[in-house]
Order: sequence, then structure tokens, then C-alpha cells
Amino acid sequence: MKILGIETSCDETAIAIIEAKSSRIEVLSNAISSQVKLHAKFGGVVPNLAAREHAKNIGHVFKTALADAETDIDGIGLISVTRGPGLAPALLTGLTFARTLAWKYDKPIVGVNHLDGHIHSNWLMPIGVKTQNSKLKIQNFGDKIFPALNLIVSGGHTELVLMQDHGKYKIIGETLDDAVGEAFDKVARLLGLGYPGGPQIARLAEQFALNNAGSIRINADTIIKFPRPMIKSKDFNFSYSGLKTSVLYKVRELKENKTKLTDSVVNEICYEFQKAAIEVLVQKTLKAAAQFKTKAVLLSGGVSANKYLREELSKNCAKAGIRYFQPAMEYTGDNATMIACAGYFRYAQIPTTSRNKFSWKSIKMDANLSLS
Repeated sequence: MKILGIETSCDETAIAIIEAKSSRIEVLSNAISSQVKLHAKFGGVVPNLAAREHAKNIGHVFKTALADAETDIDGIGLISVTRGPGLAPALLTGLTFARTLAWKYDKPIVGVNHLDGHIHSNWLMPIGVKTQNSKLKIQNFGDKIFPALNLIVSGGHTELVLMQDHGKYKIIGETLDDAVGEAFDKVARLLGLGYPGGPQIARLAEQFALNNAGSIRINADTIIKFPRPMIKSKDFNFSYSGLKTSVLYKVRELKENKTKLTDSVVNEICYEFQKAAIEVLVQKTLKAAAQFKTKAVLLSGGVSANKYLREELSKNCAKAGIRYFQPAMEYTGDNATMIACAGYFRYAQIPTTSRNKFSWKSIKMDANLSLS
């Protein structure tokens, strides 16, 4: 069966097609129209502007996805669309498009939680790899990793989610204020690095590490120090507002002392901030994995593209003897391939006699949709 995925929860207009066949998932297309440059001048995503661009681009992205997959709408067996959480005007654009397709062509349709999509990005292999490894054997992966612990990190989310099976989730930890990706963006703004800030901070942090220790994997010696919020708390929650404020105070202190924010100083701030933020993520994740006796740790979300985070989680999971998985880089950001994959698993779990419930009339938007 071919599944069409549609994702418009924020500023990426994304449509993809996957094929589930013989217990394998193959990515046939993964089309994305990004709005990053458009929103950069505002320092963040403007919801109504994002919705306007989705409406403008979604038809073209749809045609591109079909062409790349060498199929047409008649070849699609299921439509999977993000229904929340996200920006309401943006979500509504994709949901309306998906419901219209389902109505016009009489296709079953499932509404997917955006975070469920991010989790399922771990079930996808890079597109364009023409080897056996480009197809993921589901039964040789999924059944052996449950219960699994998901660390979801993005601009809007920082959550630890216990996963007993596909669609069976329990949130055991989350941010009490800023998401980690949001903190990266706000710190980048303080330092005048532009939007999105995460990649800029990561780049400068790595440059500092290489200049001072020879490798990003080796702890560089820093004069500037930042706190590790809630790292010793007994729960699995996070807080990044205080860390962001610590950077603000440090920048003010340096300026009051007439210390110039040279490239080397900015790089050091980026390094120490990133190290503090990620150290909390890693330690909380490993602590939760041990307490809940999970068989695997899965990383996902936009911040999962961070090289340092990937290296630290991989290294520490290996030391703890826990299997570790991370998405291919092309699936770390918002994309429709992960939505198609999550939709497939949800649809496959429903008895055939009940699948008539997946009608275009039944799919509703929920901008604050919870995963559990």
C-alpha cells in the first residue's frame, strides 16, 4: 500500500509518499518547501504568514511528491495528515487539503499527532539508497525495542516519552517552560546570530571545541560557566528558561565590564551553553531509561540534528548497554515522510471492519493535541 503524508504544522510545506509492502517501508518521495528565509527577518515563525505560504505552495509540492514517486492519486491507498499540535492557521491549511483529497478521491484518511510522526522518523532510512538497507524490516526492529524511551527535542517540544508499542505512549518528563530548541533560538538572538539559531550555535560551539581541544568530543576548558537546570531533580522534567537567562546576564556582565563580544568570546558562550543544555538532556534520558528498564532510546525532533547531542547520547547509551537509534539527518526536521509512517502504523493496528471510520468527516484539527 502507498501512503501519502501531509505536514504543515509550522513553516514547512511537506508532502511525501511511502510504500508499505512485505513488512517493509520504502520512501518513494519526500518533497518539502521551506519558509525559513521568509520568517528569518521576523526572528521566528509568523502563523498567518506561514498559512498563506502553505496555501500558495501545497499544490506544487503535492505534484512534485507524486512525480518523484512515479505514481498518481489513484495509486494512493491511504492519506495521513498532521492534525496537531502546531500553529492553528498552518495546520488548517494542510488538513483542509488532505480532507479535500480524501473526499474527492474517496480515500481513507488518518489524522496524526506531529510528535508521533517525529518518533516514527526512526523507522525511516535515507531516501535514494538503492540497496537492501534502504528498506527497513519492521518486524526485525519494532518488536525488539519495546518498551522504548523517546527523547523528543525541537523548537516547541522537549519531552521524554515512554513507548510500549506504536501509538501507546506515556509522557514521563517535559519542559516546564522553554523547549530546548526555543532556548537555542533565543540565545542565538541575544548573540546576534540570526534565525534559526540552533545550527549557528552548534557550528560556533564546534569551532570553539576544535580550536581549544582538538575535537568536539573532548571537553574544552572554559572560563564562562552556565548552570545545568534541574539536572539533580528527582523527576524527569526540564527547564531552559533559567539557562537562557544566565546567558543574558553573562552578556550584560561582559558589556558592563567593557569586554568586547569578540568571535572567540561568542564561540565560548555557544560552547558552554550547548554543553549545559545537552548535558541535562543526556543525563535525564539515561536516568529515565534505567528506571523504566527500557530496551532502547530513540532520539527525534529538529534538535536531533545537533551533532553533539547525537554523539553524547550514542556514547552514553553504549556505556549503559542500551540500544540507541536516531533519525537520518533528512528526517530530523519537519517532514511528511514521518507523518506517512506514523499514519501507516496507526491504520495497520485497526481491524479491517473498523477502517470505514477513517473518513474525511472524522478528522479534526487540535493545535494543542497531546501525545498521551
